[in-house]
Amino acid sequence: MLHAPIDLAAMAEALSLSPDYRVLRRLVARPTYTPTVDLDVRTGILLDTETTGLDYAKDEIIELGMVKFDYTPDGRIVGVRDTYSAFNEPSGPISAEVTVLTGITDEMVAGHRFDEAAIKAFVEDAVIVIAHNSGFDRKFAERYWPVFEHKAWGCSMSEIDWRKNGFAGAQLGYLLNGAGFFHQAHRAVDDCHALLEVLAFELPTTGSPALALLLETARRATLRVWAEQTAFELKGFLKRRGYRWNDGSDGRPKSWFIDVDETTLDDEITFLRTEIYTRDIAPGVQRLTAFTRFSRRI
Repeated sequence: MLHAPIDLAAMAEALSLSPDYRVLRRLVARPTYTPTVDLDVRTGILLDTETTGLDYAKDEIIELGMVKFDYTPDGRIVGVRDTYSAFNEPSGPISAEVTVLTGITDEMVAGHRFDEAAIKAFVEDAVIVIAHNSGFDRKFAERYWPVFEHKAWGCSMSEIDWRKNGFAGAQLGYLLNGAGFFHQAHRAVDDCHALLEVLAFELPTTGSPALALLLETARRATLRVWAEQTAFELKGFLKRRGYRWNDGSDGRPKSWFIDVDETTLDDEITFLRTEIYTRDIAPGVQRLTAFTRFSRRI
C-alpha cells in the first residue's frame, strides 16, 4: 500500500500556529544576491574569530569567518553579498582545551595562512563591522589587520538588551532558537550566518529587526568613567554597580571603570562623589563612539 509523502513544511507550519508548540527550523545559509543600483543600501560585515586563547596581545587567531551583507537605512537586511572563511596555522600547537572548545585541530590548520590583501579587500567597503563579542574580536582583528582600526564597530551581544526584548539570554544559540532556528556550528562563518538571522529577526517589542536596534545603539556616544584610587573595601559595591576592573597592563589606568550613556553621566558622577569618595572629585571621562568602542587602543 502506497502512502502519500509527508509534507514536513505543512506540518511545521500547522504546529507553529498552535500556542502549545514551538518550531525550530534548521538554519540554511542565505545564498548571495546581486545588488541593484536603485536600492539605497549600506554594507556591513559580520565577523567571528577562533583563537588560541583570550589574550589579544599574545594569543593567535586560528580561524576567521565573515559574512558581508547589505541592509537598508532602517536596519532591514537585504541580502548576503559574499562570505569569507579561512584557517591560520599558529606558531605553536593548539591546546587540547581550545580544540574541545572550537573543534579545530593542528591538522586542520596545518599549512594555512591568512591572505591579508584578500581580507582588506573584503572589508574595505563596509561601513560597520559587527561581532557577537566585539570587545574580544575587535582587539584581535585590529592586531592582525589595520583596516579594522578605521571601521565603526557594533556588538550584537552587549548593544542590545536581549532579555528586555524577550530572549532568555545573550548567548548566540539562545538567540538563534528564539528567532526560530537551530544550527550545528562547525566553522566561524557558520556563526556569522546564524548571527545574520538573529539580526534579521523582528523584535516583538519594537516591530523592527534586531539590527535596527543595534545600529541605533552603536551610533550613540557613550562615556567611560574611570573611578581611580578607590578604597579596596569598596570593590564589591563598585562591581554590583556594574564597574569592571582594569589591571593597567594594557596602558590604560589601573582602575575600576564603567560605560554610561551621556544622559546618565551626571548621576554616575554624583554616585562616585557621595558613595565612593565622599568628596568633590573629577573622575576621568572618555567619550566613545562606534569608531573607538571595543578598540584595543581605548
